[in-house]
Amino acid sequence: MSDTTTPPESDGQNLPSGPGATPDPIRRGERRGLFGTGDGGGDTSGFGGLVTPTLFPGSAVRPFGGEFDEIADQLEAGLGSDAFGEAVYRIVVDRGEMTLHVDREHLLPVLQVLRDEPSLRFELCTGVSGVNYPADEGAELHAVYHLQSITHGGRRLRVEVSCPDDDPIIPSGVGIYPALTWHERETWDMFGIVFEGHPALTRILMPDDWPGHPQRKDYPLGGIPVEYKGGTVPPPDQRRSYN
Repeated sequence: MSDTTTPPESDGQNLPSGPGATPDPIRRGERRGLFGTGDGGGDTSGFGGLVTPTLFPGSAVRPFGGEFDEIADQLEAGLGSDAFGEAVYRIVVDRGEMTLHVDREHLLPVLQVLRDEPSLRFELCTGVSGVNYPADEGAELHAVYHLQSITHGGRRLRVEVSCPDDDPIIPSGVGIYPALTWHERETWDMFGIVFEGHPALTRILMPDDWPGHPQRKDYPLGGIPVEYKGGTVPPPDQRRSYN
C-alpha cells in the first residue's frame, strides 16, 4: 500500500460558503433512458432520450446540527486536531445520517478512537460494504463501515474509505472489530479490495478458483453456465431471443 492517498474532494464541487449553507451535490455521472432504448430501436416515447444526472451529497460545514457536531468534536479531541485534519477529508450529513470520509492511511486510528473514546463508544460495527465507482479516478473502490453505539442510545455513523484500482489495499479492521473478518472476506470476494492484515482473506461466497470479482461494474453479465445436480442451465444470453 502506498504511503499517501488523497482522494479527490469532489468532481468540480462548489463548497458551501458558510456554516449552515446547503452544499452543492457532487455529480458522479448520468443515466440515460432504460434498457438501451433511444438508439433507433423503435422507441417512440422519448424515454430512451431521458438524461438524469447521478448526484451525491456534497461536503457539509459546521454546524452540522443535532449530535453530529458532538461526534466530530469528540473524534477531533481523541485524535488531536492535526491528526483529525489529515485523517478526515470530507464530512457528509444527508437525510439525518453522518458519513466520515477517511484517508485509508488513518483508518485504524479513527476506528480505534470511535470504539474506545467513552464519549463516542461505537462499540458495534455491523459490517463493511464495497462500492465501485469506475469514473471516480484514483478512488474507484470504496469500503463503507457501518458503526453503532449501544452505549449512546443506538446512534449510528458511517466511515467511508477509498482506494484506486491499481492499488486496491485498505488496512483490515479485524483487530479492532473482530466480527469484520466475515464482512471483509465478502468485500474482497465481490469487489477485490485487499484488506491488509486480515488473518485469512479468502473467498466466502464464490469458489476459491473463481475468476474476477462479480460486483464490480466492469464484471461481465451472463455468459456463465450454471449446473444444478447434473442439469445445466445455459447462460442468460442463450436462454431466449430478445429480438
